Amino acid sequence: MQPGEGLCTDMRAVRKDYFLDHDHSAYVDQWDWERAITADQRNLSFLKGVVSKIWMVIAGAERYAQELFPQLKDPRYPNLPENLTFLHAEEILDMYPELPRKQRETAILQKYPAVFIIGIGWTLKDGYPHEMRAADYDDWVTETRSDDGHVRHGLNGDILVWNPITRRRHELTSMGIRVNSESLKKQLELTHQTGFLNFPYHKAIVNHEIPLSVAEASASRAP
Repeated sequence: MQPGEGLCTDMRAVRKDYFLDHDHSAYVDQWDWERAITADQRNLSFLKGVVSKIWMVIAGAERYAQELFPQLKDPRYPNLPENLTFLHAEEILDMYPELPRKQRETAILQKYPAVFIIGIGWTLKDGYPHEMRAADYDDWVTETRSDDGHVRHGLNGDILVWNPITRRRHELTSMGIRVNSESLKKQLELTHQTGFLNFPYHKAIVNHEIPLSVAEASASRAP
């Protein structure tokens, strides 16, 4: 595939060893997409641009549904905000250092009702990642810079919103720029999984046989 081209998949899977909560189940049915990109698009600015377009679609779909069914407009269930707030996991930890991850997400969503948390998988200053991420999937190790010049890591993240029905934080999607040869090797070293480099898929990444890409995994899952 050439840059800008991509594919969509309807993935159905059983994750027998996965953790279970109100966002995740043992059975998964979700729509994913993957889009080929160029090397110079592997940066935070490009990722934010892609995420912002996705958010426009989500917010626009809400407005469209309300036009078709006016009864959906209910003050008990506020509309999604027009704009998505981008925050690095390290910034949220700085805001709420005394709270565990899930409670940090709940707290930040009281301030910003829709956020994209960047850098999920990288070990934060408290010694833990915001949440675990596979080492051979999204790129959470690449160094970036915040707007105020702080060193950060990660070209991935999750869109979270506040769910007024469940009164809980809710993950809409997980996405990011995929690993390249360099970041794959670094992430496998950090997670002590360098043996994966012997597998065909991982060899293909290292040998530049698979296009660079950005991708999303929808968080629509069976209850």
